[in-house]
Amino acid sequence: ISCPCALGLATPVAIMVGNGLGARNGILFKTAASLEAAGRTQIVALDKTGTITSGEPRVTDILPAKGVSESELLTLAASLEQKSEHPLAKAVLAYAETETIACPDVTDFAALPGNGLSARLDGMEIYGGNAEFIATKASVPAELQAEAARLAAEGKTPLFFGGAGRLMGVIAVADTLKEDSPRAIRELQNMGIRVVMLTGDNQRTADAIGRQAGVDEVIAGVLPDGKEAVIRRLQESGKVAMVGDGINDAPALTAATVGCAIGSGSDIAIEAADIVLMDDKPSKIAVAIRIARKTLTIVRQNIVFALGVKLLVLALGALGMANMLEAVFADVGVS
Repeated sequence: ISCPCALGLATPVAIMVGNGLGARNGILFKTAASLEAAGRTQIVALDKTGTITSGEPRVTDILPAKGVSESELLTLAASLEQKSEHPLAKAVLAYAETETIACPDVTDFAALPGNGLSARLDGMEIYGGNAEFIATKASVPAELQAEAARLAAEGKTPLFFGGAGRLMGVIAVADTLKEDSPRAIRELQNMGIRVVMLTGDNQRTADAIGRQAGVDEVIAGVLPDGKEAVIRRLQESGKVAMVGDGINDAPALTAATVGCAIGSGSDIAIEAADIVLMDDKPSKIAVAIRIARKTLTIVRQNIVFALGVKLLVLALGALGMANMLEAVFADVGVS
């Protein structure tokens, strides 16, 4: 009874069962520590693109500047975006392909994280990106600014394109929510977890997506290298689980109390994460935390039960020993 084997089995057996249950649900807990950390989660930070949204945006609106045709705007945009790896670039290229728009080769291509792109087309400097970046390159007419603001309020991302110091126009791209994102976020909130959305989008666009998804807080305009700093700030308020799928999410996944990667994401994100969801359903996040919490509860119950049994049997054993000694002393005439 005094042997600690019961206490030694109380934790590992429960964790083994929790890991097995996670695997059956398509959730990989890499270590026992990651399972425990998931069970203590108080805040979940979700990257927008590819996590809350499908990550497959499409072109919704084309707004050429005065004196510019749609084909001219699309030709410039497609030429610039063809060397970019951003999901929004793929949307522009896909639309240009459906419109049979040619994509001339560019030179001196440069990607400016969090801002936009620049290159040279037939010796002319061309550029594209957000409103703040384009304002340093060309003047944006008031009417296009108003249209861009309207599109952003609808949850669309306006991309500005220009060349040789002149604005060519705006192309709006929208990324749709995953079907189960709102339900998954409600489940997390019902578990008492605060849900935060991180995105590099402007505040107006991000707020529109945040309202559709139902998150508690939206943190917009986050540069790729700024996600880690946001996670560290959130950790001042509680245990944080970061969920992402991209290369840029890796530092934040590592910095969080527990990092969770979407299985369809990049290899770097999966390697950096503590938990991997084998599919891209956000609802699996709530399932992972629920499994972890239940496992921790069972660990505590096992320990309490093991200690209770030991104390009870030790007490009974001590009582039995006392009775036996009393009987022995009585036999030898000792009172």
